Amino acid sequence: MNRGELSPAQARRAALAAQGFRRRPARPGPAHLQRVVDRVGVVQIDSVNVLARSHYLPFFSRLGPYDRALLDRACGAGRRTRGGCRFVEYWAHEASLVAPETHRLLRWRMARAAQDAWSSMRGVAREAPALLDDVLAAVAARGPSTARQLEAELIGAGPLARREHWGWNWSQVKAACEHLFWAGALTSAGRAQQFERRYELPERVLPPHVVAAADPTPEEAARQLVGIAARALGVATEPSLRDYFRLRPEQSRQAVAELCEAGELLPVAVRGWSRPALLYAGAALPRVRARALLSPFDSLVWHRPRTEELWGFRFRLEVYVPAHARVHGYYVLPFLLGEDLVARVDLKADRAGGALLVQAAWAEPAAPPETAAELAAELRDLAGWLGLAAVRVAGAGDLAPALARECAAAGAPVQEPLGAP
Repeated sequence: MNRGELSPAQARRAALAAQGFRRRPARPGPAHLQRVVDRVGVVQIDSVNVLARSHYLPFFSRLGPYDRALLDRACGAGRRTRGGCRFVEYWAHEASLVAPETHRLLRWRMARAAQDAWSSMRGVAREAPALLDDVLAAVAARGPSTARQLEAELIGAGPLARREHWGWNWSQVKAACEHLFWAGALTSAGRAQQFERRYELPERVLPPHVVAAADPTPEEAARQLVGIAARALGVATEPSLRDYFRLRPEQSRQAVAELCEAGELLPVAVRGWSRPALLYAGAALPRVRARALLSPFDSLVWHRPRTEELWGFRFRLEVYVPAHARVHGYYVLPFLLGEDLVARVDLKADRAGGALLVQAAWAEPAAPPETAAELAAELRDLAGWLGLAAVRVAGAGDLAPALARECAAAGAPVQEPLGAP
């Protein structure tokens, strides 16, 4: 292989290997979850729950059925007496799970909360600074707390209830919590049942060595973040590396230049790409035999221009598109088979009915003949993992008839679920 030029197939292999698509373990445990985060660097969180909370899905895509309670425990405050949480939440790509060491690399973003946080957060910090102090004090006393719990305590009977000129209400308390979270004064000790952040002091969540570590300079942090992105992507353009941690152009370009000079990134041309690419120096290009459904927020496909560069696969999140204007469906997952994206399915967990609903199924133009059978098998695994007893194909799409036949022909019950749905 000429490392100055990659074929499209080599670029796809580099991307898939970098993202950890390999043989799935027989029974995934905590170490396997750790390896996924070590590989991808960032796992995006999203509140849409029509199928499953998005941060659970990248682990399933790479590991197969695993106990979701393992991930909950890895993010929760229960680990704080044993060296801190394995994964911690912050604004990395969007709201994301990262390793504690990566959380440290985002302190420059925390320091810019007064400039970069959303306007409601900046407003409460400017107009009611004492509220921030009271929230911090309440979390210090209570331990992991949701905004609703803090609101009930701070607005209830007592001296704080008389501070009506602050205009206290739920939204202000929530805004204060979020400002403190953005600024790094609070972090998250996992999520509550209703998906609310459980705010906690960083020193009770992060490992002690991370808490004690000196802040990296913004330039050093950007260089390390681009390095994490490069390792996780395998091969990418500079805008894709920049997008991984939502860096500013000047941060990313300087970091890329320094990493190229250090030999950690290698300029390459990928045949068919209109922009120059960068290959991670340690990238592997093995043949990949993957079979996986991908969350719309999976790091393999979240930068849509790169997804189109790699596979010619145009992917749009249609959750916020009016129903009549959707092309493929509400919550659509690409289907990875071998080294290609071969189909997409609109999925919904009908928890009351105990079924995984395929509301639409579409094949890509070059989908191989075995696509329907392989997709049916993956859907059965997904249904079992979610605690659903059946897969029902009841929607539109050119792949739907063949998929329905495969699901009906299988006839076997889905496996017993692992962990709480």
